[in-house]
Amino acid sequence: MAEDRIGWGSAERSEIDNHAKNGSWTLVDRSDVPSDRAIVRLIWVYKRKRSGALKARLCVQGCAQVHGVDYDQTFSATMRPTSLRSLAAIANSAGMSMRRWDF
Repeated sequence: MAEDRIGWGSAERSEIDNHAKNGSWTLVDRSDVPSDRAIVRLIWVYKRKRSGALKARLCVQGCAQVHGVDYDQTFSATMRPTSLRSLAAIANSAGMSMRRWDF
């Protein structure tokens, strides 16, 4: 149990470090937030990978956000079907097989 606590803490630190490195947010004092704006809450999502690695993700509660006010861009790591077909065709022509699909 103690190893898990240390592992989850390390996963959280890694996630915070990644956000700091990428400049994902700017930390502001609560008193600096205008009265007509809401502070968006964050939640931690934890996952133990098949390899046993511990992964922690810091996520914004999206249901509380307003487009154009709290964010102006979205990102979804997805692949278009045409890209997938192209990748499968290239793998097939090279004599390779595709074994893992994440949908």
